[in-house]
Amino acid sequence: MEFIKGITWGWVGVRGTWKTAEAKESMKKMNGLGINWTTLAFMALQETAHSPHIQYRDEPVLTDEEIYWGIEEAHQLGLKVCLKPVVNCADGTWRAHINFLSPDVPGEPTWSDWFKSYENYLLHYAKIAEETKCEMFCIGCEMVQADRWEHEWRSLIAKVREVYSGVITYNCDKYQEERITWWDAVDVISSSGYYPEHTWDKQIERIEQVVNKWNKPFFFMEAGCPSRLGSAAVPNDWGHQGEASMEEQDRYYQTMFAKLDHVPWFSGYMLWDWPAALYNQEEAATNDDYCFYGKKAEQTIREYYSKK
Repeated sequence: MEFIKGITWGWVGVRGTWKTAEAKESMKKMNGLGINWTTLAFMALQETAHSPHIQYRDEPVLTDEEIYWGIEEAHQLGLKVCLKPVVNCADGTWRAHINFLSPDVPGEPTWSDWFKSYENYLLHYAKIAEETKCEMFCIGCEMVQADRWEHEWRSLIAKVREVYSGVITYNCDKYQEERITWWDAVDVISSSGYYPEHTWDKQIERIEQVVNKWNKPFFFMEAGCPSRLGSAAVPNDWGHQGEASMEEQDRYYQTMFAKLDHVPWFSGYMLWDWPAALYNQEEAATNDDYCFYGKKAEQTIREYYSKK
């Protein structure tokens, strides 16, 4: 598998934010970092973590027209595309907590109903991925409570393969790599690599056992760090309080690249993240989010990717 020099673009994918002049310029600037891949990530919504219906056709979800536009723009820039539909909860609950009673209880929301709705959602975009020749399709993101439903995931993947002929991956959450029991059903293992900067040796050793067990390529579908003091120790915590610090973010990237650069089984990154609407470059020093546009980490990433 070629080394993925990627960045995730367009999150969260609110309707009206793609297919604009601003979004076009954003993707063009992202392409200047020497990337060869991009993940186009966007959301659908369910009301709560215990709602079995996923809404993906109405506002604020992107229109299909916007999805087609994003894929075409990326391909015109010479990038390979991973299409990544994601489920969010409208009440703000993180998707890892989506859960239902087990086994199904009559009269209560059920896993069966949720997986049926999720299947409809996923197959809709798998067909678009096939039609537009997306090189990769991500079937889910950080669905920690749902991960244990092996039969349902295997059935879902089989149905995706009926309509999509490209590479299939699943983005498990951090620390969950060894907990997935159905990695053989996908083509590539991927996870969210938000690991504390001083734990990389431990994480690499742990993940290597998963790669060896399943004999599959592995990359980080997400990896990154906010530009805030203290975030390098808790890069997954988007709510962490700290002063804006480009140096903190840059140090995290330098450490991560150095630790993984010579790991033979490691196949790359889809760094998090690059929005469709960028802040003004003059605001980079005070912006404390994950995006690295105009920050020290941008040059670190550009230099690293140019050498890979």
